[in-house]
Amino acid sequence: MDFKVLFSQLVVLYAKLTKQQKIIIAIAIAGIISFLIFLVVFTAKKSERSNYEVLFDSLSSSDAAKVVEQLEKDSIPYELGANNVIKVPSSAVYKQRISIASLGIPKDSGVGFELFDKQEFGATSFDQKIKHLRALEGELSRTINALEPIEKASVSLALPKDTLFVSKQVEPTASVMVEMKEDRVLSAKQVRGIKNLVAASVPKLTSSNVMLVSSSGETLGDEDEMAQMGELSTVQQKYKVKEEKKRQNKILEVISPFVGGKDKVVAEVSIEFDFSIQNSTSETYDPENVVRSEQVSEEKRDGGSAEPVGGVPGTVSNIGPVQGLSGSKTTEKYEKNTGTTNYEVGKTVSVVKSQFARIKRITAAVLVDGKYKTKIDENGEPTDEVDYVALDDADISALKSLVSRSIGIDEDRGDQISVQNLQFDREKTEAVADSVTNALAMSEAYLAPFTGLFKYLFVLILLFILYKKIISPFADKMLEVSREEEELESPVLNVEDDEEEDLVEKVQAMRKKVEDQLGVGEGFNEDELKYDVILDKVRTMADDAPEDIAALLQALISEESGIPGQKS
Repeated sequence: MDFKVLFSQLVVLYAKLTKQQKIIIAIAIAGIISFLIFLVVFTAKKSERSNYEVLFDSLSSSDAAKVVEQLEKDSIPYELGANNVIKVPSSAVYKQRISIASLGIPKDSGVGFELFDKQEFGATSFDQKIKHLRALEGELSRTINALEPIEKASVSLALPKDTLFVSKQVEPTASVMVEMKEDRVLSAKQVRGIKNLVAASVPKLTSSNVMLVSSSGETLGDEDEMAQMGELSTVQQKYKVKEEKKRQNKILEVISPFVGGKDKVVAEVSIEFDFSIQNSTSETYDPENVVRSEQVSEEKRDGGSAEPVGGVPGTVSNIGPVQGLSGSKTTEKYEKNTGTTNYEVGKTVSVVKSQFARIKRITAAVLVDGKYKTKIDENGEPTDEVDYVALDDADISALKSLVSRSIGIDEDRGDQISVQNLQFDREKTEAVADSVTNALAMSEAYLAPFTGLFKYLFVLILLFILYKKIISPFADKMLEVSREEEELESPVLNVEDDEEEDLVEKVQAMRKKVEDQLGVGEGFNEDELKYDVILDKVRTMADDAPEDIAALLQALISEESGIPGQKS
C-alpha cells in the first residue's frame, strides 16, 4: 500500500468537504480519541484497584481512624469502603498489617479462650472463674458478630454460684447488645436464633432468660410470642388449604368419568381442624398377678432328755445308772415350716401425643352437569341440536355415596355433603376455551421450533431500524453538500468511449509530430501538448454542437460578471 498516494487522496477528499462536514468529522475524531483515552485510563485504574487487598474489615470507628492515620503517616495509598473496610496495595498488605498490629491496633477485637493460652503463676480459683466468664462472653460476641446483618455485638453473662440447696438455686441470665448495619433489621427468626445460640452455649440457661437489646436501647424479641403465633397460624392455614384442595381433586377424579369430564364438575370442600396440642398419659393395671419371688423356710428337731439318777445316796447313785436297773426316758420332736410369696402387679404406662391437626368437621358441596342427547327429527334422523337430560335420583345418590367414601365423610362426626345437578352454560366458555386451546396448540406446534431463530431475527430487525432511522439519514446529510459540489464541478464536456479512443490516437499523433519537429524531443512541453489537444477537442465539439458551446460560454460569462438567475 502506497501511503503517500493514500494521504494525497485523503487531502483531496478533505479539501472537497464543506465547513459543516469538517466540523462534524473533527468532533467525531475527537470523541473517538477521548473514548480510547478514557478506556485506557479506566482500564489502568481498574487494574490498579484490582491489586488492592483487604487490610482490615469490620473495624470500629476509633480503630479505623487510627489505622488510616498510620497509613497516611507511612504514605501508603488506601481505600476506605463500607463497614470500615480498609484496602491497601497487595504488596504492602502483610507489612502494614504487622506494623499496625505492633502498635496495638485494633484494640476492640475482643478476647476469647486464648486467655488460657498463657498460664499465670499464683492465679486463684476466682481469677480462673473471671477468665472463663470473659472468654465465654468474648467467644459469643465473636460468633454473633459473624452474623450478616450485625455490625457489632456485646454479650454479658450473669452466672450464679452453685449451691446444694434446691430452693436457693438461681437460673443464669444473659444480655446481648447488638449494633445493626445501616438499613438492616433483625427478623423474628433471627432474634430467636441469637437467643437460642446464647442459651445453648451456657449450662442451665434458657432462651427466655436471654435479653436482646439494640444499640438504640430498644428491646428485641418482645413480640416473639406473637410472631410465633403468626407463623404458626400461617402454617395452619396452608395445611388447611392443602387438605381441602386434595379432597377437591379426589372428588373431580371420581366423578369426572361419569359426567364426561372435569369441566362438568364443580366441587368445594371446607374442613374444620382442631390444632390444639393435647398430650395424655394413662396407667393400666393388669388384674392377673404375677409371682415375682417365693421363699420357703423349714425347721425340724428330734431328741430326748437324759434319765434322772435316783436312789439312796452313796456310791452307786453317784456313779450313775447301773446296769440292770430300769429307769424312765423322755422323747422330744420339733417341726416348723415358713413360706413367703411376693406378687408383682402388672402395669402399663402409655403416653399419647395428639397429631398436628384433628378434623372436627367436613362439609362438601358438589355441582354436576347433566347429560346431553342428540335430538331426533320426525324421520328419526339425528340433528345438530342436543337436549339436556337431568340426572335421576339414583344417579345423584350414587354420586353422593362415591364422594362420601372418597373424602372420608363421617356422619357421626357431623360431616355434611351436598350433591346437586344443574345445567351448565357451556356455549361461551367452550368457544373461548376452544379458541385459546387452538391458539396454544398452533403456537406450540409451529412457533416453538423457531424460538431460537426469532431471537436473532429480532436483533436483525433492531439493527435494520437503527440503520434506516439513524445511520442512513446522518450519512445522507453528510454527503448531500459534497454531491452538489461534485455535480457543479463535473465537466460539461462529456467524453464518450469512442471519442476517448480518438483522443488518445490524436495525442499520440501530435506527440510524434512534435518529436519529429523537435528532433530527439529536447525541450518537450507536455502542458502545451495538452492545451493543443483540448483546443482541438473544443473545435470538434463546436462544429458538432454549436448551441451547447454557446450556452456554455454564456454561463461562464454570467458567473464571471455575477449576473443573478443564470445557471450553468
